[in-house]
Amino acid sequence: MNQAISLTKRVFAAIGLTIFTLAVVVPLLWMVLTSLKSGPEIFASPWGMPGRIHWENFTHAWETAGIAHFFLNSLIVTIATLAILLPTGAMAAYVFARYPFPGSKLLFGTFLGGMMFPQFLTIVPLFFLMNTLKIGAFSLYDTKLGLTIVYVAYSLPFTVFVLTGFFQTLPKDLDEAAMIDGAGHSKVFWRVMLPLAKPGLIVVGIFNGIGLWNEYSLALVLIPSEQNRTLPLGIANLVMVEHYQSDWGALFAGLVIVMVPVLVVYWIFRDKIHETMLAGALKG
Repeated sequence: MNQAISLTKRVFAAIGLTIFTLAVVVPLLWMVLTSLKSGPEIFASPWGMPGRIHWENFTHAWETAGIAHFFLNSLIVTIATLAILLPTGAMAAYVFARYPFPGSKLLFGTFLGGMMFPQFLTIVPLFFLMNTLKIGAFSLYDTKLGLTIVYVAYSLPFTVFVLTGFFQTLPKDLDEAAMIDGAGHSKVFWRVMLPLAKPGLIVVGIFNGIGLWNEYSLALVLIPSEQNRTLPLGIANLVMVEHYQSDWGALFAGLVIVMVPVLVVYWIFRDKIHETMLAGALKG
């Protein structure tokens, strides 16, 4: 009886995973195949193979439609945000995990509250705040620097929450042994604890990076000019332009260009992600 129940569970699990895999893989493959077709071919045979591979769709999207410029802007903002976010979030998380102080739980709860605060409620005051803030004579509004600062602030709660739990799982004997050997608190963090937290940093960096790469609403409000426009805004503009020009192949090529970096990053770090999540599940 128990074997039959176990077999039934495995069968349903296999069916569920198969359906989920098809739901993810089929749209991706269809998008890639569509990006290689001409406009008339897309409507004539939406599910068929391309009769001829139209690489010019990618050239048009990359150069003519300006995707290259938007791609570079998103890359700069994402890398700059992660470069500030990860060490800052790691330092805050390490303090919460290792050095509790009066009010630390309240402060940590404030960080968690930032994860639950609806983004649309802050867009209007954030617009006026960024329009007012200046560095010297330069306003932070409509700049990649201003957008980076906002992204760091929005991503910090999730980063601190995840890394705090990760630092709490690390044995305290390691930092105590380092202090006995004469290392100070700062040296223990940078030389001992931070390298041990590398799997957690990678996972947090990937999840934040994917979110930042696809972020639209904040960039829409804070970046009105085309010069500083990020990739999601560029794709939205491409949708409107190609809709009137009926160049659907270039549109799907632009979507593939957006999708590829995310898939590449996940493929490179897939083992680290799986190991970290499995370790977290076992420790939980």
